[in-house]
Amino acid sequence: MRIQTQLFKTCLATLLLIGAVAKSNGATVGVDPGASWLGFMNVFNLPGDGGAYQFGSPWGTTDLRATFAGPVLSLSPNTIGDPNPYWYIGGGGPGAAGNKIMAASMYIESNGGVLGGQTVTFTGNVLANTLTLAHTSVAFIKDFASDYSSFNVISTPLVNGVFSINLATIADAGRHVQYGFETTGVNVWVTDVAPFGQVDITAVPEPASVSLLIGGIACLVGYRRNKANS
Repeated sequence: MRIQTQLFKTCLATLLLIGAVAKSNGATVGVDPGASWLGFMNVFNLPGDGGAYQFGSPWGTTDLRATFAGPVLSLSPNTIGDPNPYWYIGGGGPGAAGNKIMAASMYIESNGGVLGGQTVTFTGNVLANTLTLAHTSVAFIKDFASDYSSFNVISTPLVNGVFSINLATIADAGRHVQYGFETTGVNVWVTDVAPFGQVDITAVPEPASVSLLIGGIACLVGYRRNKANS
């Protein structure tokens, strides 16, 4: 009887944990190559030139140096083909030093309140991050006001292994929820990108809640068998 009681308590604890995970996840999103990814670029002067914001505009994702190869998303430093000294110190060409800081966002945007009013969890698996100190890359979730004038945000640096971040969004159908990646650093001439490294990311193979559910079911089956045989 004592064994049955302990087994029942274990099963109950497991199932309660499953419920807690499901509740805390709310909506779980990941790195889906089939999703409608968008791109946006914010441009700044170099810190030595004051670091002032220059402009921001939508960019194609390939122009961000953000591309999928099968299930793997690769992010690398931004390149500008224009040799104008505005973009490269002394003019562009192999070996030229970049003249701007580029913040490239590769993201999914959800509108109409689909992800509003719940805890959004964004997960992924960083296979490798070989970026040098000249660039950084983070995963983020942003919850924008309807006019994009303000937002709540959470982010985490991309380091090897699984990441998982979550943000409680505001229940308002006019807001915009974005999740994705931002890679920031000096622009690089296209032939000089490789030494600056890149980040490779894919989806998490199996949500933790699935493993918990399997464990909970197995626990209940074992409890019933044990009770039937007693």
